[in-house]
Amino acid sequence: MTPWISPTALSAQHVQLVPLSPAHHDDLVEAVRDGELWNHWYTAIPRPEGVAAEITRRLDLQVKGSMCPFAVIHPGTGKAVGMTTYMNIDATNRRVEIGSTWYCQSVQRSPLNTQAKRLLLAHAFEQLNCIAVEFRTHFFNQQSRRAIERLGAKLDGVLRSHQINPHPMAPGALRDTCVYSIVASEWPNVKTHLDYQLARVRA
Repeated sequence: MTPWISPTALSAQHVQLVPLSPAHHDDLVEAVRDGELWNHWYTAIPRPEGVAAEITRRLDLQVKGSMCPFAVIHPGTGKAVGMTTYMNIDATNRRVEIGSTWYCQSVQRSPLNTQAKRLLLAHAFEQLNCIAVEFRTHFFNQQSRRAIERLGAKLDGVLRSHQINPHPMAPGALRDTCVYSIVASEWPNVKTHLDYQLARVRA
């Protein structure tokens, strides 16, 4: 039986998304060191020595059918600069979350993120026929929340005390999770909005 979501490559001017593989390990170690991303207590980004295990974890979830992970490639260098996924895949209800995303500091706040989300959303709504696409983030991750809201996603609510934060800088802390979504009927306007943002970059 063919899975609803299969590994695929997506590309555009500012970014390429390719199926994650162990071959991306060295690039991702370099990327995670750019900004020492593991120090953000409200995120779950691996330290350099944990990148291999994180790649394995994501690929194991892919085998189980709950995740489809991508390496995020900078087209100018051909190097992996981060990771993103389709996760919490619900084929029965045609619903998916875009998450477990991180990029090296040097490409943050660049067109790369906007175009990556544009590619993933278009594939979800236009090829997978999704009913809704979710985004989830920590209540205190203001940068992530602003980025999600700039996409045009709407806040569905906050799951209070949703998870125990595993970060060593916040032992025992509980995570409030902000849940956002874009539904299928909103996609045409969201797509126009994202295309406008990307056109402004090119202008």
